[in-house]
Amino acid sequence: MFHYEFEFIHPFSDGNGRLGRLWQTLILSQWRAEMAYLPVESIIREQQSGYYHVLGTADQASDSTVFIEFMLDALAQALRTGIEAAPSTVSGIMSVKLSGKTPLAIIQALQKSPELTIPTLAAQLAVSSRTIERHLQKLQQHSVLKRIGSAKGGHWQVQVKENQGRNI
Repeated sequence: MFHYEFEFIHPFSDGNGRLGRLWQTLILSQWRAEMAYLPVESIIREQQSGYYHVLGTADQASDSTVFIEFMLDALAQALRTGIEAAPSTVSGIMSVKLSGKTPLAIIQALQKSPELTIPTLAAQLAVSSRTIERHLQKLQQHSVLKRIGSAKGGHWQVQVKENQGRNI
């Protein structure tokens, strides 16, 4: 709804669509952190003419329903795309109930670079090293992460399984 209202107000001469989608993503990611990582922009880019068509239709009817249905469909497509494109561990992560964005961001960073250190993760995620340590400990307790090797020379292994639903 916010996205549509922002588009309706159209406060800027350019970039309103991108800002509306950004705000939509931020609002949805407060509900579920995974929403921040969905490829919604790509889906909208592929359906750009449809996006503008439903915006116009909603404006003419003074009813946002058609726009909201379009965006819900785009979000569903983005979810399917994200799950299909991701390895099983990422789709498993999406089923884990994480408190806040930091654990998910840690998992995603370690999937890309398992050798990352706590100070490097803290710098990348703009949080304290203590925060990273606390989340790593919890992720290990729930068997989401496993440390392979020593603290200095080792690496992390993400171990999330399909349909694993733990509160972290």
